[in-house]
Amino acid sequence: MWLLIAFIAVPMIEIALFIQVGGLIGLGWTLAIVLGTALLGSYLMRSQGAQAMDKIKRSFNEMTDPTAPLAEGAMILFAGVLLLTPGFFTDTVGLLLLMPPVRHAVFKTLRRHVKVQSFSSFSAGPAQQPRRGPMGGDVIDGEYSEVDPDDFGDKELPKKPTHRPSAWTKH
Repeated sequence: MWLLIAFIAVPMIEIALFIQVGGLIGLGWTLAIVLGTALLGSYLMRSQGAQAMDKIKRSFNEMTDPTAPLAEGAMILFAGVLLLTPGFFTDTVGLLLLMPPVRHAVFKTLRRHVKVQSFSSFSAGPAQQPRRGPMGGDVIDGEYSEVDPDDFGDKELPKKPTHRPSAWTKH
């Protein structure tokens, strides 16, 4: 229901603002402002989006909760979409979302209304908890078998990776 109201109200607000502002400053200046905010918005979105991606990567690398950096990145993306949409109301909301204090306030408000569940890296029962090895790390039981190239006969051997390992996967 709220989405329907937004799809009706936002264009009506934008049309009213275009008429008012265009009547005050003229068509040329109105179009220049709309174009300028789109250019400024794309620049700000690119720079702040890169910072948000760095925060997301850092949270993954440090194994910390990525909720806040992901939400911040999503708000920056949404702000960019609003700034690229022609209009004064959407530009104002988009510019506000590009301000870190506003994003933090929006995140706090959303966090109160959205139930976020977190999980630990291993949430099995006590019988399935990992053991500690002699060097202090977790011990994970597993089975393996060595592959003899003669076992494959005339079939192809499994291929080795042709690319270097990335930060996401280890080979």
